[in-house]
Amino acid sequence: MKSPVHLNALRAFEASARHQSFSAAASELHVTPAAVGQLVRTLEEWLGVPLFHRASSGRIRLIPTEAAERALPDIRAGFDRLALGLERLKEGATSGVLTVTVSPAFAAKWLLPRIDRFQAAWPDMDVRLETSLKPVDFITQSIDIGVRYGKGNWPGLTAEKLMDEEIYPVCSPRLLRQRPLKRPQDLARQVLIHDLSMEGHAGFPSWDAWLRKAGITGAVTTRGMQINNSAAVLQAAAEGHGIALARSVMARDDLAGGHLVRLCPEIRFASPLAYFIVYRGERSNLPRLAAFRDWLFEEAAGVRPIPDNAS
Repeated sequence: MKSPVHLNALRAFEASARHQSFSAAASELHVTPAAVGQLVRTLEEWLGVPLFHRASSGRIRLIPTEAAERALPDIRAGFDRLALGLERLKEGATSGVLTVTVSPAFAAKWLLPRIDRFQAAWPDMDVRLETSLKPVDFITQSIDIGVRYGKGNWPGLTAEKLMDEEIYPVCSPRLLRQRPLKRPQDLARQVLIHDLSMEGHAGFPSWDAWLRKAGITGAVTTRGMQINNSAAVLQAAAEGHGIALARSVMARDDLAGGHLVRLCPEIRFASPLAYFIVYRGERSNLPRLAAFRDWLFEEAAGVRPIPDNAS
């Protein structure tokens, strides 16, 4: 028996099963709930079997039947393969476009100040930058390559370490002139700026962890300014709003430019997290990806330590 071309119906079915709701599936697919319901019913009629149990507990919830549950992994794998095939068809027409994913803060504080050097080396290649705090789907969003911060484990992606990182406190030169901030206990009494960009990520350094490393216990660190963007954390510190716990890769240019000063340089705190170049292994030989990957490693190798400047 030949299968009909029911791609839209299959998409509606898969999204409905994942969300357990026609309405949520409709929002994802940019159609009406009625349209999703009709597509699913069309598929059920053609197959001659129901795909969902309709359960109601305040709202209608779709529960896939046993047969539907068995079929869903193959359907999802089929969509992934189809997306990959379409992407390969497009490669010839989009060979001059490189799609890169990074966090907003990494883009602002590290990548964008250096990207001119890549564009000068590859003038015929256009860079499309996708910035997000959350991991993106490389297949569905047609991502070529990215830089992620973590421990190097992301399912379905090859990860190569780009840069390690150190964590240390920083403040503005003006704030340092106004207040004695030479000892760790001096810092604990000031306004602390907290980076929430990876709150909940195992191993992400906090003020509590840094103060413990410095031998300070019992300090109240729950108060202060809380910001969910590492670039904004450094900006707040540069403007004199308090003391930030800086990530060395992000803070390097601000330290070199005199916008920030490192405090307590005698305390070394290596982050358990690092920056990794990530990409899909099957696309590693794509010329535009390889060019950008090599450039990232060259730029990272060119980073030199910033001299300690605690006074």
